[in-house]
Amino acid sequence: MTEPNLAAGRQLLAAAERVVVLTGAGISTDSGIPDFRGPQGVWTKNPEAEKMSNIQYYMADASLRERAWQMKLEGSRTRREPNLGHRALLRLEEQGKLDLLITQNVDGLHHEAGSDPDRIVEIHGTMREYMCMGCDDRGPIDRVFARVAEGDLDPACRSCGGVLKSATISFGQGLVADDLARAERAARSCDLVLAIGTTLGVYPIAGVVPVAKQMGAAVVILNAEPTEMDGLADVMLRGSISELLPPLLG
Repeated sequence: MTEPNLAAGRQLLAAAERVVVLTGAGISTDSGIPDFRGPQGVWTKNPEAEKMSNIQYYMADASLRERAWQMKLEGSRTRREPNLGHRALLRLEEQGKLDLLITQNVDGLHHEAGSDPDRIVEIHGTMREYMCMGCDDRGPIDRVFARVAEGDLDPACRSCGGVLKSATISFGQGLVADDLARAERAARSCDLVLAIGTTLGVYPIAGVVPVAKQMGAAVVILNAEPTEMDGLADVMLRGSISELLPPLLG
């Protein structure tokens, strides 16, 4: 079924003028970044990592923050590169079709692949920056990594003394209202939504797919496993994103 579905997907994309893309962890697994809940997922293999992603635990436990910073520092020493899936999405920009690229990922690989930052919404934040929970100071996360590497295991904000964390949205933190509003506006005005590497089970952002569908947009879903919204898909592609997305986008 792959070839007929690819052909059908290409036809829908050729006819589309305003495309919204939603990406999840699956687009980055070929870059060596594991998902969270899969068999080899970060939280499956290290349950404490999920605890580190809960804002209540993080704020209350200095030793947990120390372990979290150490884990992030160690992870940063492995260079991750955009893969063919990330790079294939540039074709939508070149064709003038991409309205908005919404990503659930915090790895920054869409930026590194060359996607227009003005068209990216990182709905769950980014690992490329730190933030202060006290004064909202922000900057490149490498500044904090340097302090941790020098022995400052739970670095505090140098402006206000507040707790620092990566600029990601942890459990217990609200999403950025402006980002959510922008995503919904795009979903309401697009003529095709392309969901890639996401189970479409994380709300509220998964809601852009049914919103777009209700407004008359076509839905194309590409994922290795079944998703919670396969029933809404006009075209469903199952398999490797790095292998299927480039030919889908032509």
